[in-house]
Amino acid sequence: MKILIADDDKNLAQVLADELSEEGLEVDKAASGTKAMDLLEKNEYDVLLLDLTMPGIGGIDVLKRIKTSELTTEVVILTGNATVPTAVEAMKLGAYDYLTKPFKMTELKVVIQRAYEKKELLAENLVLRAQLKRQSPAQRIITRNPFMFEILENVSKVALSDFPVLICGESGVGKELVARAIHDRSKRADGPFIPINCGAIPENMLESELFGHEKGAFTGAHARKLGLLEIANHGTLFLDEISELSSSLQGKLLRVIETKTFFRVGGIKEVGVDVKFVSATNKDIKSEMERGNFRSDLYYRISTLTLDIPPLRKRKEDIPLLLENILQSNPVFKSKKFSPEALEVFIEYAWPGNVRELQNVVHRTLLLSKNNVIEPGELPADLNPNPPYPKVSGRRLEDVEREHILRVLQEAGGQKTKAAEILGIDPKTLYRKLLGYGFGNDNP
Repeated sequence: MKILIADDDKNLAQVLADELSEEGLEVDKAASGTKAMDLLEKNEYDVLLLDLTMPGIGGIDVLKRIKTSELTTEVVILTGNATVPTAVEAMKLGAYDYLTKPFKMTELKVVIQRAYEKKELLAENLVLRAQLKRQSPAQRIITRNPFMFEILENVSKVALSDFPVLICGESGVGKELVARAIHDRSKRADGPFIPINCGAIPENMLESELFGHEKGAFTGAHARKLGLLEIANHGTLFLDEISELSSSLQGKLLRVIETKTFFRVGGIKEVGVDVKFVSATNKDIKSEMERGNFRSDLYYRISTLTLDIPPLRKRKEDIPLLLENILQSNPVFKSKKFSPEALEVFIEYAWPGNVRELQNVVHRTLLLSKNNVIEPGELPADLNPNPPYPKVSGRRLEDVEREHILRVLQEAGGQKTKAAEILGIDPKTLYRKLLGYGFGNDNP
């Protein structure tokens, strides 16, 4: 616990500091309101013991400034008999409690402890609100595939340690589900699980989102903001698409993993954090290292434990299970089912967008179908078992995927965002594939 004593009575402040230090508390002193505000801006304090009558900025003004900022410090007022009415006013402004001088140290210690517990409770509520805002409903990993069973066994093993974990796999295979499973089976299960997609946030915003920022760090930074690293404290931070991080942010992330400390944007004080790092990528990250796009030292840090998730085309025995789960999880769909012929179409299809694409196609088909039994003719044209183009037998998977993506893009009228939604992949993934096909920024 870190305490700041703001009192112009230097003798009293020293006595209080000595007593509280003996209890194992970290204590700083300020002999004026101006000095107190200076320390509060530079350091994190759990409890402020605040005298009302000080030279310069008075106690009430200090309290008002704290309550109009994002400082989470709880304030205990120290007052003489003559200023009790002012202390009551301070309570209305948000002070936790007040003590009248002279007071007993035992009484002060009890009030400090209770103020600290309130601060911790408020911080916990902040974490829970952030969790609820950022998390989608928890889902189970549904499989009967032997490779997936092995991965789930490894999930239980890697969850036992605090070593970083890297999850590799194509877009839509369920990397975030695996990351959540690691968190849920770890000793941090009661802490927050905070996901962030490194490729979905502009670089100039991503640093502030991760590390937080201090008031005045940049235009529009009107107050201190906690970053996801602090919100994930005592829990898990899931860095999806970590290969999209800029070189600068890669270096800063490496420092956090190595030292468990970081600086907020515009900050001069190190912030400590206790977080398990789980990262994910749909790229060949070793190839990215060879091209100079990803730091090798960061790779070796985040890949202490690596899990490779197979694509859906390599675990087709999971498709009937996934279809049944979608049907059972939504009451609107419970009266519907797929015919054996339609199920065969699902199993034979290559699913370049993996489970995400499967879910998208199934939801769209079920919502548009007027029949309770879905036949092949009601499935999207992409899944047609008798397409007007050559069969895939003997052809490279890359060629089949290219043809399928370009056909979907054409059917979407050249709208990349719409095509990505139909495919069940991230728009950035689609853009990268189109660039690989040599189409640049123009529609084919």
